[in-house]
Parts: sequence; structure tokens; C-alpha cells
Amino acid sequence: MKLSQPAPPESIDLDAVDLTDSVLYGEGDPHSVWNAMRHRDPVRWQQVDDTLGFWSVTKFEDADLVLRDHTSFTSQRGTMLFLLGKEDPARGRQMAATDPPRHTRMRVPMQRALTNKQVEKYQGAVTGEVQRLLAPAFTGEPFDFAEAMMRLPMATAGTMMALPREDWSRLTELTTMSVAPDDPEFAGTGGSNSTLQAAHRELFAYFHDILRERRDNLGDDLISLLLGMEIDGRALETGAILSNCYSLILGANVTTPFVPTGALAAVIGTPVWDDWRSSPKLLNTGVDEALRWASPANHFMRYALHDIEIRGKKIRAGDAVVVWLGSANRDADIFDRPFEFDIHRKPNRHMAFGSGAHYCVGHTVARMSLKVLFTELFTNFEAFEFAGEPQHLHSNFVAGIKHMPLIATVRAGAEPAYAGVAE
Repeated sequence: MKLSQPAPPESIDLDAVDLTDSVLYGEGDPHSVWNAMRHRDPVRWQQVDDTLGFWSVTKFEDADLVLRDHTSFTSQRGTMLFLLGKEDPARGRQMAATDPPRHTRMRVPMQRALTNKQVEKYQGAVTGEVQRLLAPAFTGEPFDFAEAMMRLPMATAGTMMALPREDWSRLTELTTMSVAPDDPEFAGTGGSNSTLQAAHRELFAYFHDILRERRDNLGDDLISLLLGMEIDGRALETGAILSNCYSLILGANVTTPFVPTGALAAVIGTPVWDDWRSSPKLLNTGVDEALRWASPANHFMRYALHDIEIRGKKIRAGDAVVVWLGSANRDADIFDRPFEFDIHRKPNRHMAFGSGAHYCVGHTVARMSLKVLFTELFTNFEAFEFAGEPQHLHSNFVAGIKHMPLIATVRAGAEPAYAGVAE
């Protein structure tokens, strides 16, 4: 999707917009649509078919309310638009599809395993993977930065879940199929629903085999943690463990890879790149701005538990409410110059990781991975230039660039730490 300046709000025909359409995000300009909605109709109903529809929330404060108030909005009926009108089979078993207080009891052990101190143990593995993936850039030939970044999250997720390295590539492909089943590059011959079901079947079958092996060889990995977890005095059933394994790997592969591609697309060839590269103290604020700018998770969905009014719109009990995170993160009431990539931005109250009880449990992992990546980029490369047009995922759930050919200018004296060729 376009991440530049939006079209004038009055120029957008909101009645002609379908926010479920994946083509809008792959080839269109949803930020112009959201900008128009923020100005003209920030809580807007979209009818999908004869029986289904949902409310779109596009302002930051409203989005924060919907995501934080679990007494008014539930996660247990589905959190993504592909589940609209369906009951989520993972409800009450997967952290993402469970409300407090049960959600809190499931989350605490995972949170303890993902503290900054615990995550630091994996920094070496992430650094090695980043160096491996960036090695082709040292040749001076065009290389697909976005494709390389899509393989990055498995360095942490694969290591922290103790998954065999030879499986990482296929797991990355399957999770991409899960979040972008409409994308022509990942869709199967049977259409998006068939692609989604096939990806889910293979992922769950894979983790079922992993669980069978892991029960006899427990370690200090995240899957072993799930196997030993007890909620209300009872161990998690196999279905719940499988569902949470899926959620963990999906979260990793959705959040991390699309942040650096979005950021570089914004700063290549501008003074921002030089400013950021030459100012180590701006690493953290720059990473936060990259998260705000990219907002890789497009939306989260909730259902109203009771009648409630937001900005004069009466939302009825049972109505679906969709929070558009990329829109909330461009709200001019919260962010000064929201359509400007500002590495000095502070404070930066972005909600790229969500908000409230469901704030991304793996945010520490994502931040560490991004800091390692940008440190390697700034240390080794003087500049980048585009070697082709970026191509965006066709997905209403993930805002991401899937291909972005770049040519790198290597800094004097810099050499690849990884001598091989990234698979």
C-alpha cells in the first residue's frame, strides 16, 4: 500500500470503498481512504453482504478504547476479518482469542519467558541470521531486501521454539499464505479459502508432530513452556497448545519483516537515512517510528458485548468492530506531521503492537530483532538505491512489501560477516 501523502479527504468516495478487498492494500491507497474516514466518518459501518457488516474505527483514541475495554469488546469471537460472522474455533484456548481474566493467566508465563533479559539470550542468533541474509548486498548487485526480511523472524521464532532450521523456510511460506491467501504469489489454485485451509492444515499437522516429539524431550523453549503450562489447575489440552504455537509463529512472521522494508522505502535517498545512520542515539526512536510508519498488522477485530456509543454512532451488542491500526497511527490529533517519517519523534504512542491486554506479547523479540537489523545496516552500508518498484502484499490483515530490489553502497572497510550465500 502507498505510505506517502494521502489524497484530499473530500476526493475519496467512501461509498465505493471495500475495506475487506485485499487488492486495495496490494495496489491501492488505503491511507487516503482512512484519512478521509478520520475527517468525515471516523466510526463507519460497512455492509459486506446481505447479513454481514462491521464498524470501522479509524481514530487513535477510539481504537485504543476498543482494544483496551474487554468488558465492552470481546476477542473471543474472532480477531481478523476472515472470521467475520464465524465463531473462532480457538476461542478460550488461544491467547489472542481469549478475554481476561483467563487471557491474563495464559499470558503471564509467556511474558516471563519473553522479558528483555530472556530475549537478550537470542541476540547472537539474530545477529548471525541478519548477517547471513544481508550477505548478498555486499556484491553490489540487486538483491531483494523484502524477500530477505520475510525470512528474518524465524531466526528468533525458530530458535525460541526449538524448531529445526531446515523447516524455517516452509514455515515462513505457510504463515504468509495464512495472512495473504488472496495474494497471487501465494494463493493456490482453489482460491483464497482453499489456500487458507491448506496452510492451516499443514501448520497444525506440523506442530502436532513437534508436540509428540517434544513431550519426551522437554527443554527451556516456548513449546515446552506451553506443554508445562497449567490454567486453573489444569494442563493445556493439545488443541490449545497447537493453537498457541500457530499464534506465536504467525505473530513473529507478521510483525517483524515488514517494518524495515516500510522504513527503508520511506528514507532511501533522503537526508533521513544519513541522519539516522550517523546518530546511534536515534536507534531506538527510529525503530519506534519505523513501527508506527509501517504498522504491519492492518487490523484487529472485536465484537461489542453490549450496546455502546462511539462518536454518536450506536454500536449494538454483537456488532463487529474493526480497528485499523495504520489509520490510528496516522491520526493528526495524536501525531504531529503524521505523514512524515520522523526519527526524532518523541513521545511516540503508536499502537503497532496493539493496545491493552492483548498488546503483543512478543514485542520485546520484535524490538530486539529490529535494533540488530538496523545496527547491521548502518554499520555496513553507506546508502541504498531502488533497483525496481516495490511490490506489496495483497492482504487486508498485513501491510507489507513482499519484493523490494535494492542496490547497496558498502561502507569503506565493511565486509560480509557471513561468507556463504543465503538460501
